[in-house]
Amino acid sequence: MNKPIIIIGNGGHASVLTEILLAQKQTIIGFTALTIEENDFDLTYLGSDEVIEDHNPSDIELVLAIGAVKPSPLREKIFNAFKQRKYHFKSVIHPSAIIAPSVQLGRGVQIMAGTIIQTNTTIADNSIINTGALIDHDCQIGSHIHIAPGTKISGSVNIQNGTHVGTGATIIQGIHIGSNCLIGAGAVVVSNIANGIKAVGVPAKEV
Repeated sequence: MNKPIIIIGNGGHASVLTEILLAQKQTIIGFTALTIEENDFDLTYLGSDEVIEDHNPSDIELVLAIGAVKPSPLREKIFNAFKQRKYHFKSVIHPSAIIAPSVQLGRGVQIMAGTIIQTNTTIADNSIINTGALIDHDCQIGSHIHIAPGTKISGSVNIQNGTHVGTGATIIQGIHIGSNCLIGAGAVVVSNIANGIKAVGVPAKEV
């Protein structure tokens, strides 16, 4: 049974998620943001995130609609704060995404249009797989990760929590990328990347 949804955030990423939810006939109570804002879909501004606690966790679902262009603790911080208060984050999956039956998805995962995710891959909590990303077999994608549009990830790749993989990046098979890394747009990753590293270029090198 679908529950009414509160969207956290009101930027471009929120607009994409809202359009998917409305197309799926989901009920959206409104959105939260730091200040009073208009919304492209005429959703109700509810106030700052604190108003969520006016709703019983068993009565609603949350969609975390804050995007990122680099590693950021904000999504993780918000997700964990409301998870500890027993709120549930709804996964949002565009109907054009192709996801193999053996794929395992965590809580609050967001999978955008044109994405393909292949056999035995795992996507952990609160990760974004953005438009047109390709993830091949047996990959391990951690929590709070953003795989940006057009990224290509070959088989058996492991990406740890909090990492951002930039638009159009390519990661060859069997690579391990540590936590809180930034892989630059268009980078080609051909060797393992340690925790906290920014890597750019073809082939990708630490900067």
